[in-house]
Amino acid sequence: MIKLTKDQIRELLPHREPMLLIDEIYDIDKLKSATAIVNVKKDSFFVQGHFPENPVMPGVLIVESFGQAAAALTAHGLDKSTYENKLVFLMGVEKARFRNPVIPDCKLILKIEAIRSHGRVWKYRGEAFVDEKKMADAIWSATIVDKK
Repeated sequence: MIKLTKDQIRELLPHREPMLLIDEIYDIDKLKSATAIVNVKKDSFFVQGHFPENPVMPGVLIVESFGQAAAALTAHGLDKSTYENKLVFLMGVEKARFRNPVIPDCKLILKIEAIRSHGRVWKYRGEAFVDEKKMADAIWSATIVDKK
């Protein structure tokens, strides 16, 4: 089973702490699907202000986590020359639902799937779970662009 560590994910993505949210990726089916882990901790950067007395991972960061996992899945499946000196930008979120709050000190499991690709534009679907309970789901699209 292919498994990517945080260091290997850093090689695929331009994101760095504190915005590199993905800790591990496994169950990779090249350019098709993968499972990612986000360790949501009590000292995560967003906890201090969202919300100090009742910390919750912001929904927008769950969507960002989906996007990072999808970008890493795609970069991992492509020839390095295809994504070298490129960035992946979120183009749109068609549908995002937040079913339950993601509370720190949990392992957020993201199951992502590439629905289709057309040139540099990709469309994905994802579901987020904590302890097998669905927390969120989304459909989004992204594109690969040259770094400027």
